[in-house]
Formats: sequence, C-alpha cells, structure tokens
Amino acid sequence: MSAKGTLLFIGNFLPVPRYNKNVWHFLAENLSHSGWNVITTSNKENQFFRLVDMLFTIWRSRRSYQIAHIDVFSGKALLYAKISTILLRWLNKTIVLTLHGGGLPEYAVKHPRYVRQVLTAADVVVTPSAYHQQAFLSIRSDIKLIANPINLQEAVYRERSVAAPRLIWVRAFHNVYNPDMAIRVLHLLSLEYPEIHLCMLGPDKGDGSLESALKLSKQFGVESKLQIVGHVTHAEVPRWLDQADIFINTSNYDTAPRSLLEAMANGLCVVSTNVGGIPMMATDKVEAILVDPDDFEAMALAVKHVLDSPDLTNKLSKNARLRAEQSDWSAILPKWDALFSELLQTN
Repeated sequence: MSAKGTLLFIGNFLPVPRYNKNVWHFLAENLSHSGWNVITTSNKENQFFRLVDMLFTIWRSRRSYQIAHIDVFSGKALLYAKISTILLRWLNKTIVLTLHGGGLPEYAVKHPRYVRQVLTAADVVVTPSAYHQQAFLSIRSDIKLIANPINLQEAVYRERSVAAPRLIWVRAFHNVYNPDMAIRVLHLLSLEYPEIHLCMLGPDKGDGSLESALKLSKQFGVESKLQIVGHVTHAEVPRWLDQADIFINTSNYDTAPRSLLEAMANGLCVVSTNVGGIPMMATDKVEAILVDPDDFEAMALAVKHVLDSPDLTNKLSKNARLRAEQSDWSAILPKWDALFSELLQTN
C-alpha cells in the first residue's frame, strides 16, 4: 500500500490509443503520481463485460481499498453506477460520485427516483460544473464543485491580436454536439469571407451525424473550405488548435467541456452555445461569445464580430487564457488530494 492509501476508480478506462483519455484517466494517473495507489476498472470495450469486470474488481480488490470513485453519466451508464454502489455499500466502502454529461439533469427529470437513489447512496458527490450543483440541489445540497482540469504545459499559447477566418471544432460527431450547425455557420460566413476554413476534429459516434455534415457541406458547396480530420490523439489537439484563431462549440448539451478549456488555454477566441454549464465557465463577451443552441445565424454573426474587431479578438484571447490558468492541474489536483485524504482519515 502507498503512503497515502488506495483508491478504486470505476468508469470507462478504454484502451489507448484507440480511445482518447478522458479527465478521469488523467485524474487517476495524477493521483498515482502524487502518492496514491489507484486501481482502475474497466478497460473492456463490450458493455456487458465491462460491467462484469467492474463488479469483479470491486469484489476481488475489496481488501485493498476503502474509497471508491465512480464516474456517473445518464442512460445505461447510470445503471452501472447504481449496481456498483449497491455492492460497495454492502462492502461498507466510502463512495465518491462525479457527475458528468449535460444530459444528466434532463434524464433526472424523466427518471427522478432512479437518479435520486444513485446520488443519495454516495458519501460524497462531486461535479465539475455549478450547473449540476443547481440542477440537483433538491437531491443533494452538499455537492462539491471541483473543476475539470487541463495541463497548461501541453497548450500552444498564442495571444490573438487579430483573427484570421480559420475556425476549428473539436467534439465527437454525434447529434448531441450538433456538427450540422458548424457547417451552417461555415456556409453563412463563406458568403462574406471566401477564404474561410473550418477544421473539424473528433471521432465518428456512428449515429449518422458525420454523414449528415458531409451531405450538408456538399449541398452548400463548402467542401473545399472544410477539413474533417476525425479522431486524433489528445496529445495532437494543441497543435491543431494552434492552426486556427476561432474555436466554435455547437453543443446542444454540455457541462464543463475540457475541449473548450483547452481552446481557451491556447488563446483561441471562443464562440459557443450557452448550454448547460458553459455560461459558468466563460462569461459572455468577456472570455467567450455565447449564443443560443442551434442558432447558427447568431453564431455566424458572433464569429464575424471577432473577425472584424481586433480589440474584441485580443480581449477574448487574453481573458480566455487567464480563465484557463485557473483550471491547471496544479490548482485542481490538490483539491482531489485533500478530499480523499479527509475521507480516509474519517474511516
């Protein structure tokens, strides 16, 4: 056992590099580097075998850990969390839940009792967004806020004093992230800025969103202005971000997207929908420009304002970087370390 203790992390730890690491991967790694012994589960790609592996690890390692951390999402993933908490409760383990996903509050409206059972089974509930704090206030008034962290050392920071019409979009091709909106924004802007270019990074989630975006780009005749890169490793993202000046985020649901923080860390001007926890991450017209979801005309107009106003460009770029600096691992990891240390001392 390490000097600090042993933690069990339960979530989707899918194999790299086929899948990019997410915040819980990096959290587990950074806690391990800081002196904790961290057990993770599961790396199984099949959903059924993943659940079996999670439960097996909870049982097999029961004498090694006292604190278990579970990442909580809506839908089927919530079932995994519920079953895991039942077994962990029976084993008398301390349970920490971290809430993810902009769709979780809406899911809770449809399944209030189910979500309540999961959240009240935990000793501590954490969220990276005040949006979740507010949404679940009636269930838990003690939800702790710990922001999603980024590694500023990986950023390629460049302060923008003027913005070229080079846009970038970094999400998965799924209807939740509304990639069609990005194509519509590109089309509107191409009428005034013929040299405009949009790069789209992200894996295809297989719901038809990628095909729809490609079809729309052909319909509007902007294929030559569009570059769809698809999946790239997390380490490659800063280099791609550095090739653009404006980051557009078209999500219909969101909590505290790391991709947005990473764009801010690189000094890009951010134009985003104002959904979920995004207004709590970036203030409109201070660190970003925020528009209503699916309002592609408003987003195109916001991008135009950035392109036509160097003062606004520079203001957004500098303020975005300052905001991102607050979310560096050096500021966030001590909060997790203190939380787990306090829980360990009370056991």
